[in-house]
Amino acid sequence: MTSTTPTTASLTDRNPQVAPERLLAERVPPPHFAGESFDTYRPDPGHPSQAAALARLREVAETLAAKRGGLFRRKPVVPAVYLDGGFGVGKTHLLTSLASAVDGAAYGTFVEWTNLVGALGFRPTVDALADRRLVCIDEFELDDPGDTVLMSRLLRELTDRGVALAATSNTLPESLGEGRFAADDFLREIQDLSGRFEVLRIDGPDYRARATVTDTVPLTDDQVRAAVSGVSGSTCDDWATLLRHLSRVHPSRYGALVEGISLVGLTAAGPVPDQDVALRLVVLVDRLYDRDVPVLLGSAGAGELFSAEMLAGGYRKKYFRALSRLGALVDRGRTEFVQP
Repeated sequence: MTSTTPTTASLTDRNPQVAPERLLAERVPPPHFAGESFDTYRPDPGHPSQAAALARLREVAETLAAKRGGLFRRKPVVPAVYLDGGFGVGKTHLLTSLASAVDGAAYGTFVEWTNLVGALGFRPTVDALADRRLVCIDEFELDDPGDTVLMSRLLRELTDRGVALAATSNTLPESLGEGRFAADDFLREIQDLSGRFEVLRIDGPDYRARATVTDTVPLTDDQVRAAVSGVSGSTCDDWATLLRHLSRVHPSRYGALVEGISLVGLTAAGPVPDQDVALRLVVLVDRLYDRDVPVLLGSAGAGELFSAEMLAGGYRKKYFRALSRLGALVDRGRTEFVQP
């Protein structure tokens, strides 16, 4: 697990360039869920909606397999399912399981899909996805009017060409955009999106115990430096310096930014200064979580990173998801790399 070779690597020394073709090739379930399937999902008996969602997604997979085999005599209804629920109830587990069960599925987070359209262009993206049986969209959120119109048009064209859809979110489709922009001005687009999905509600508590996550006991900066110094493939960065670096790297390249990293150490961590920085941090945490990269935070607990105003605002669900995921990575980092 560890090496005696000290590390001086830094994320701020990295400025990866990612070809558009790679962005498309990477639209598969992330490594964190590579070994997961419908069989490894364990529904909570106390929340029957979890077992119901699992059963429905198995049916969707079977429907798409029948479509592949040409067993339909009439033009089939194209499935479009939307998994709605809180943090840590297994939505992403189910979505990645569906993607893995369907040959020709494409998978990505909402941000990754909008970034792909930005890199390839709208029409080339549609054409590249038109022959896929299924497109999966994790963490569906509409942060601005442009994304609303873009995703509405993209999903409309894909379903019109026979591509099935599956998505996850912490917000019901008809409520997308609330608290972030004048959703009423784009009500038609939002209604068009919501009308395309069958909603599967998944109830239950966060299995990662977010109450504990957001009250993480911080390490000192010296503890972080000592822990990463003997770990091969680790990095160590000053918090504020890394946040400034993120503004110079497009979020579509954050996956490449942390590729091959075994442990991320961050010193002098503290509250993020504004919402633009906070949203970039959310994307970075998602990419770290996708790749199971443990994290060590010096000087601040995870719960202090976002202000009370941010946690009460329109992006609060993004921030709580980031806290939940970051807390899990920090817990793993402490367990594996910090001496008790």
